[in-house]
Amino acid sequence: MNNTRTLRRTVLGTALGLALAAFGGPQVYAANNDGSVAGRTQAGATVVVTNPATGLTRTITADNDGNYRFPFLPVGQYTISASSSGQPVGPTRNVTVALGTTTTVDLGAANATSLATINVTGSVLPVIDVSSTESATIVSRAELARLPVDQNVTSVALLAPGVVKGNAAFGGISFGGSSIAENAFYVNGLNVTDFYNRNGFSEAPFAFYDQFQVKTGGYSVEFGRTTGGVVNAVVRSGSNEFKGGMEITLEPGNWHSRADDHYDASGRRYLTASRDQDSLVKTNVWASGPIVKDKLFIFAMYEARGSSPRNTNNAGTTLTSNNSHTGFWGTTIDWNITGSNVLQLMAFSDKNKNTGDVYGYDYDTNTTGTRTNQVFTDTGGKNWALTWTSYLTNDLSMKLMTGRNEREAFTHSQLDIDCNYVAANNAFRRLHDPGVRLGCTSSSSVYKRNDTRKQARADFEWTLGDHLVRFGYDHENDTSDYSRHYAGPGAYYYNLYAASAGSTISNGGVVPAGYDAYVRARRYEIAGTFTTKNAAYYIEDNWQLTPNLVINAGVRNDSFDNQDAAGRSYIKMSRQIAPRLGFSWDMKGDGSTKLFGNLGRYYLPVANVINIKQAGGLLDERTYYAFAGWEYKTLNGVQYAVPKLGPQIGAVDNSQGDGTVGDLRSEVDKNMDPVYQDEAILGFQQLITSQWSWGVSATYRRLHNAIDDMEITATPQCGGNGYIGWVMANPGKNVTVWGDTHCTGTADGWVTIDTSKQGWAMYDASGNYLGQRGWVKPKRTYAAVELQLNRAWDEKWAMNASYTMSWNRGNAEGPVNSDTDFDDTGRTENFDDPWVNLGGNGYLPNDRRHQFKLRGTYALTPHWQLGADVNAASGGPITGFGVGNPYDATNYHSYFICVQNCDSPVSENRVYQRSPRGKYGRLPWTFTLNAGISYILPFEGGEFRVKLAVYNLLNQKHTTAVDQDLQTSISNSTSDTFRQPLGFQSPRFTQLTMSVNF
Repeated sequence: MNNTRTLRRTVLGTALGLALAAFGGPQVYAANNDGSVAGRTQAGATVVVTNPATGLTRTITADNDGNYRFPFLPVGQYTISASSSGQPVGPTRNVTVALGTTTTVDLGAANATSLATINVTGSVLPVIDVSSTESATIVSRAELARLPVDQNVTSVALLAPGVVKGNAAFGGISFGGSSIAENAFYVNGLNVTDFYNRNGFSEAPFAFYDQFQVKTGGYSVEFGRTTGGVVNAVVRSGSNEFKGGMEITLEPGNWHSRADDHYDASGRRYLTASRDQDSLVKTNVWASGPIVKDKLFIFAMYEARGSSPRNTNNAGTTLTSNNSHTGFWGTTIDWNITGSNVLQLMAFSDKNKNTGDVYGYDYDTNTTGTRTNQVFTDTGGKNWALTWTSYLTNDLSMKLMTGRNEREAFTHSQLDIDCNYVAANNAFRRLHDPGVRLGCTSSSSVYKRNDTRKQARADFEWTLGDHLVRFGYDHENDTSDYSRHYAGPGAYYYNLYAASAGSTISNGGVVPAGYDAYVRARRYEIAGTFTTKNAAYYIEDNWQLTPNLVINAGVRNDSFDNQDAAGRSYIKMSRQIAPRLGFSWDMKGDGSTKLFGNLGRYYLPVANVINIKQAGGLLDERTYYAFAGWEYKTLNGVQYAVPKLGPQIGAVDNSQGDGTVGDLRSEVDKNMDPVYQDEAILGFQQLITSQWSWGVSATYRRLHNAIDDMEITATPQCGGNGYIGWVMANPGKNVTVWGDTHCTGTADGWVTIDTSKQGWAMYDASGNYLGQRGWVKPKRTYAAVELQLNRAWDEKWAMNASYTMSWNRGNAEGPVNSDTDFDDTGRTENFDDPWVNLGGNGYLPNDRRHQFKLRGTYALTPHWQLGADVNAASGGPITGFGVGNPYDATNYHSYFICVQNCDSPVSENRVYQRSPRGKYGRLPWTFTLNAGISYILPFEGGEFRVKLAVYNLLNQKHTTAVDQDLQTSISNSTSDTFRQPLGFQSPRFTQLTMSVNF
């Protein structure tokens, strides 16, 4: 016993030393990119697991109770056998190891069972993992080949219950009521989530993927930095057999249905889409095989992609023809150094360059003029991960990873020097339509950003009798090299708005007599290199309390450090303790019936966009002028209009940023709490037959805290004379910043403001101080009941059906705001002042009361297969937003509508009515049917496959977004564009995929 303990201490010390040595280089965060096999056999038996395709073989000895476990196995097909004293213990079994799951195989009895995992598709094995306490869906490459699922990760994630599409304006996906900016994405353990604003991810060529695991809740402590969901993918690898193939994907433009133009009540066209076209051609070739048999393997793929969409602007005056011709590549190299040490290198590039040729266009005659501009957009980058897996003893295993994720975002055009961008809302256009295009550029800004994530991680598994202890550490440096300014002379962006004379605009100025519109001239400039450092420790115990009951107890300790361009900590939060507790009860002891549950806490980091825009010397200068008519100009033979500037209205507003980096102590709460979410899940799963299973689960999530920018204009000591300014803080909680403690106008000490009661100075229209007001606390809850019915593939047919009923309530969607299409993560308008969110509690934008999902495949013959994917969801709530409030003279977005005396300059004389969330009903249901047919022709040594898929077969075009501005200024009239449709389901399109593999 003492020798065993000494060995364990020695091995653990060696492993930790190796892990720390790995952190000396590039740093990484990994996730689970493999699977495990575990079970029972005869005590002391020798258990051998082998991957016939690669020759990887591991041998261990079962413990005194007959337990064994093989962790960190690459996904794939294995054989497993047991022997004792040279004699076999039961038959050799075939095992499927799926991503992020444990396959249970009991050896040594004639009736031994082989239990797979939740939603393991493409397997005839039962589909319940009695060791898991999480909610996850696994989709394999083989299943995707049979289904009409579009070739992107978002479409795969939407197969999982409780996952819905995000707002039509900025896309993305929402997991369990969270916003689109709260998810995490991994490829072979490499974190590829966009850390700048958390809306997106790096994506390998689709044909490069092997399996996907979509985690919708209850995930273990090795996963963090998300309050939404996790998409975990693993890519293809080579084997001992030389293989190759080619795949061509065609989406011709004339196979696409056209979108519709849309007209307002007056007959004016406000959305122009009927002339838009799109086409796509992708060709990938791949090869794999051994470099050294049973030792060293390679998989390599190259994909050439040509995309040429064209679209018109809504005014019908310009046409943009885009061309993207880029090569994507990916590779994996696997080295079985020994049976106990495996090294893998994974690398891919998603760099893309797009050129948009902009032409003058006449919609009425469908005539294209001369080219007026070219817009260049570069995205993506190179990504790699190096992983070493070592089985140190029978009981202790280790995985070390280092990697790098790159994302570029660069947009510029030929007209950036000569042309300002001009935009106008619909109300303005009805008053002052110039008859020609606005401005002479379609580029709103000159923008360049290079994001680089350097990652490192160490994970360990240690089996101690009935306890499986997992622990580890991860670290990442997320760096954004950023520059941005508007195009044109003076770097001004002109926005045009309709407003009646005498009305008050957002800077407090009043539109002068004789004018019915105004111009906002905005300068927005920032540059620098900004880094965020994130780190976490975790430990977890999977305790087999009884033969049928597993307890999973873990804790994660996260820390976030957001820094400014000078490397100073701007937001620094540590000791974010996230406990998680789960159980799984094999109710009958045979793996056929499971009751499981999970309680957990999850933390969300602050996006890098906050470092840049709040601590980066941002210049955000807004000057307002009366609109004095049009000035017509000509460039490249095309006439355009720019606004003439009349009298300046009010003072220049640089409250959002004056170009300097101020005292950071005055810009961030020094005791700020992180954003975190608590989650509870209770579920039940049961086998009906060897193919059929069903399940039911209930989920409850509650978000705690928000981190957002707030304008603090008063303090307890100095009232309205204690102006602080814009602060990153927790709305509705105590905020401590460096401020004026003696009311002398000079910051000289720490000031604490209880923002649930104080912090906002109220004034009447005459400028008289009325006192202070506080902010409401952010709220968000999600409650759901989910039903699933599954039938595993048996070479004839398969099916998965789910129904989710959910309620997503609160006053804050998350770090972005779909209501107003505001995707500046962490800087929403929700808490700019107390009135923006006052009365805003209700059903949130991602609330979908009902969701039905059904997907399936049926083999007509060995050569012909049919596939279908159905998604039906009820619509989100419609809210009518107003301007102003009944408490002070603030003139901004709110949940109040002025109904009487609205032309009074004295705010307290106006009569307001509350306009709660969802008051104006809901968007219509959406229904999407994707259908496909495949032909498979095997030949000696290979296979030829053709799949024709039609997406949105019925060409449904239901509305997915509407204008929710009921009032755009303080008046007793409502906006003519309120509830005007703005977003729609994508029209039907057809995709033909042809592949040959040998």
